[in-house]
Amino acid sequence: MRTKDTRTLWLRWVAANALGEMFGLGLTFAVGAVILTRLENQQGGLAILISFQVAVACGAIEATLVGLAQWWAMHPWFPRITLSSWWLATLIGALAAYVLGYLPSSLMSLGEQASQTPAPAAEPEQWLVLLLAAGLGAAGGAVLSFAQWLALRHKVRGASIWIPANVLAWLVGMPIIFWGIDTAQKLGSMIWLVLCMADVLLVTGLFVGAIHGAFLVRMAKLEQVTAA
Repeated sequence: MRTKDTRTLWLRWVAANALGEMFGLGLTFAVGAVILTRLENQQGGLAILISFQVAVACGAIEATLVGLAQWWAMHPWFPRITLSSWWLATLIGALAAYVLGYLPSSLMSLGEQASQTPAPAAEPEQWLVLLLAAGLGAAGGAVLSFAQWLALRHKVRGASIWIPANVLAWLVGMPIIFWGIDTAQKLGSMIWLVLCMADVLLVTGLFVGAIHGAFLVRMAKLEQVTAA
């Protein structure tokens, strides 16, 4: 019986997350970069606030594509989870996570603007950047998955593991993205930059999906035991 094949669930989930992140996060970065490039010549606190709002709003692209892909992957095993509830939960969680991610740098920019003193240009060591990225990923994973957990908690057994599953998944996934951005920026050709980022986002989705997909399989097995 198809719904009892949890290996198929895991494979579908990993594929859905890989493609969802590649296209969803890729489009998010692309659209955000185009809009923010047009704002870079503007000065003042208003421009910083607009840039913050644009960056957060673009997260709706990733949330929509990833949320739809995830629902397609999981629906046969969790029929009580509706498309609208999962999409809305993913959207709310993603936008909250984007706010968390972009708020510190935006506040720093506003502070520099108010004091008229530029921040030091020294680049931190890469290991420190990746460590901070892991912490940001863990926090973002918790925020993102909280809304999804609300959609799961009264309909799926074992839903309490969903938040730690996402914390672990994005603790691993976010450093891959930061490393990929740093690597892509060193490439001379725009074509190679785009190809590099596409590969990085695909790999990120694979790792993230593989990790929290294992927890999802556990939840599916608990559902099957209950149904039996």
